Amino acid sequence: MEKEDSMTYDEAIARIEQIVNELEQSEALSMDAYQAKAREAKELLDFCQKQLTDWSERMECIVTPKE
Repeated sequence: MEKEDSMTYDEAIARIEQIVNELEQSEALSMDAYQAKAREAKELLDFCQKQLTDWSERMECIVTPKE
């Protein structure tokens, strides 16, 4: 997986879609290959979830007035 610091949310989503397509089109995938792809997808999903959480927190600060 690319270094997360340089990856964007859109790039991570695109890679997840690519992994899913690879898994769907694969007739026979070794357990090691499947595990590697699953691990990469999980890391990408975690990255995306963190990005969405960070974005939500920033938006909350913008739209919620400080008292």
